[in-house]
Amino acid sequence: MSDARTLSIADRIKSAGLPRSYDVHWSAQRKEEVVRAVREQLITFDEARWRYLLSRREFDEWERDVDRKTSTNPAAKSREMETA
Repeated sequence: MSDARTLSIADRIKSAGLPRSYDVHWSAQRKEEVVRAVREQLITFDEARWRYLLSRREFDEWERDVDRKTSTNPAAKSREMETA
């Protein structure tokens, strides 16, 4: 299997199931998918920022929401630890 960093950004986004562009409804689940993709280094923050027109502040808010959800949901916390 290829290292995620050797794939093109389009292939990494497709394999992670991320939206193609910023022109989508940003549900909590979609935001979480983007945060996880950046954290798991499937895409860089700069790639996410460019593709989804995100500011650092907006991404930080998404991360806080994901962290808050994970800390209050034991099942989500367990899944997070499994992928780490």
